[in-house]
Amino acid sequence: MPLGVQLRGLIEFGIALGELPTGQRLPSVRELADRAGIAHMTVATVYRELREAGLIEAKPGAGTYVGDGHNSDGLRSNAIRKIQRRIEMLFNEAEQLGLAPSVVSSLVNARAARGRTMSRPVRLVMVGNFVETTQQYANRIQEHIGPGDSIVVTTVDALHAGEAFPLPCDICVTLAHRRGEVEHLVPSGIPVVGLSFIPSEETRAQLAMIDPMARIGIISIFPEFTALMKPGVLRFAPHVSAVDVRLITAPDLAAFLAQVDVAIYASGAEATVRQLLPPDRQAMEFRYVPDPHAIRATLLPVIERLRSSINPQEEEPS
Repeated sequence: MPLGVQLRGLIEFGIALGELPTGQRLPSVRELADRAGIAHMTVATVYRELREAGLIEAKPGAGTYVGDGHNSDGLRSNAIRKIQRRIEMLFNEAEQLGLAPSVVSSLVNARAARGRTMSRPVRLVMVGNFVETTQQYANRIQEHIGPGDSIVVTTVDALHAGEAFPLPCDICVTLAHRRGEVEHLVPSGIPVVGLSFIPSEETRAQLAMIDPMARIGIISIFPEFTALMKPGVLRFAPHVSAVDVRLITAPDLAAFLAQVDVAIYASGAEATVRQLLPPDRQAMEFRYVPDPHAIRATLLPVIERLRSSINPQEEEPS
């Protein structure tokens, strides 16, 4: 696998799992290249791609840092231009109806001063990689939001394929490292919140109980994350030494699975692994769940700000 793909996967996965939190300083291009023993151009290319995706940002004279998933200045500028166009349309319509600009200004000022004190339940959409696992993520998030709030799911692939985004929606939630990509797939005006993830309690417990002498086979789906699957397993099963990794598309996957005692597979790979794994072997999913700290610190404040600004009497356009 190209070194650039591995490096980008390491950084993206670190952001997705919260190991590289927003604001953390990253090594310079030269420092990282020397440390990893790869070409400076490779590191520079990866950093450029991550900046374009909104995952990292360069601060002149200060270095490179993990970003919040999008270019906030660009987003704010786009929002202002959008509002300016609507204001222009509003005054043009008022002129056609014979209303003076001063009347429209008075109405706008009155609306701004009135504020919104009423609220209604918030509607969320979770965008993930696979429907089943995304629904599991949504179920976890549901435990932290209001009893009247709702959350439905879709996938990145479905949106890329042209499937309609679930509406109505107040907030879109996705994986931290895919936030920039998802922002281009949701309707304009819907805020996108990226969450970090941690291994589930069940996964941590199962890994800790693996026989130290067992031969472990790890099956990854995404090439860019393959490099991190092994250290992710060994973090919770440090007592195991015989560990190897394969991509789910590897031509020797069946032979590989025939030689292991325990198959640990990424979410979404279960059907393939169960089909090829000998019946007397153990299989377990390396399952992630939304980090509850990220939900509390990142998502809930956005929900509460939005909740206080939504008027329950406002209806969605038909």
